[in-house]
Amino acid sequence: MSAFIDLAKKRYSVRSYQDKPVEEAMLLKILEAGILAPSACNNQPLAIIVVRKDETRKALLAAYERPWLALAPIVLALCCETSQTWRRSDGKNFGDVDVAIAMDHITLAAAEAGLGTCWIGNFKDAEARAVLKLPGNVEPVVLTPLGYPASQPPVKKRKRLQDIVHWDHYGGKYQ
Repeated sequence: MSAFIDLAKKRYSVRSYQDKPVEEAMLLKILEAGILAPSACNNQPLAIIVVRKDETRKALLAAYERPWLALAPIVLALCCETSQTWRRSDGKNFGDVDVAIAMDHITLAAAEAGLGTCWIGNFKDAEARAVLKLPGNVEPVVLTPLGYPASQPPVKKRKRLQDIVHWDHYGGKYQ
């Protein structure tokens, strides 16, 4: 278990990338980690757009106006094919959850390979849709640059276990 905890500690949000390409075999392994992620009822509503062309990465700046996004050699757009999502009996749609699980698999696989990523959810939907040429039933959920970090990981401030974990009911304490 400590190997996984060490990997989880290694992953951080990278906002500075080296001008160095990501090897194709490594990229394919990271993508494979994403498609191995579980999804509600195994519906697999995930669609991943791999953006490698400079002009397309730069065009994504219209959706997320941070220059470092386009400096990574790859940007991944994880999307949800909304017609394929599972809904709970109360109507809750699990598409975003499914995509989030896949994104987590990708970020951890990238960290294991020595690559950096950064969850980006604060982007302009219409601009991302236009650049990625998404049909109406495909929703962009999260973007991440992917590349070799040009920065050192910051010290992570994390809440304590007892501030997050509740036992038997909300507010229940560990005994």
